[in-house]
Amino acid sequence: MFLKDLLAANRGGETGRFGRVIEASRRQGVEPPGIYYLFAARPEATPHLCNFMEEVMRGTSELSAGQRELIAAFVSARNGCKF
Repeated sequence: MFLKDLLAANRGGETGRFGRVIEASRRQGVEPPGIYYLFAARPEATPHLCNFMEEVMRGTSELSAGQRELIAAFVSARNGCKF
């Protein structure tokens, strides 16, 4: 099951802040970033995912933060990600 399907099945329930962002984006005709669906479906995991991403992008590494950002931007572009 995809996260979008999970949220569609849970329309009557509270999806929190990210659920509201998803709905607002859709009303404007914009598809929000896919990670928002995960944040809406599992809000308790959101801080952990954010901390993990911060460590990956800013933690100790042989690559500079700028190099990691460039790699992330390239991969996102190849995957058709809008950010």
